[in-house]
Amino acid sequence: MRTVSLLFLLMLVFGACRSHKPLATESPQKVEIATEQQDTVEYELIVFDPGFETYLQTQPHPQWYYSNEYYRNWNVRYSVEWNIRYQNPLRYGDFYETDIPYDSGIDYGVEFNYRLYHYFQFIEKEYGVVLISRRGK
Repeated sequence: MRTVSLLFLLMLVFGACRSHKPLATESPQKVEIATEQQDTVEYELIVFDPGFETYLQTQPHPQWYYSNEYYRNWNVRYSVEWNIRYQNPLRYGDFYETDIPYDSGIDYGVEFNYRLYHYFQFIEKEYGVVLISRRGK
């Protein structure tokens, strides 16, 4: 009976250790665009990199700096380049683990566009990945 209890305890501990994933192993480049259906459509950007929210807090408030159109224009360019790299892992490596389904015909709103724009900036600063060469920067 004691052996069975010990075996059960070891299996329980092993199972608990296997199902736990530390934050450091999560992929830093996963992005998800979620849609919430209510009276109006709202979009939410979910970034799984634990350093992104801290980085975002250091950036100027979206309404104090650039317009929604500014963020949208850059997001179109960045997401097209990102998706090209995602679709060509042999050329660009496996850093781009998911596509970013950004539709230039949808008005996501300034908050969403601000977060997505700064996600691309975060990737460039944190990981040294230059998606689009910008002069004067």
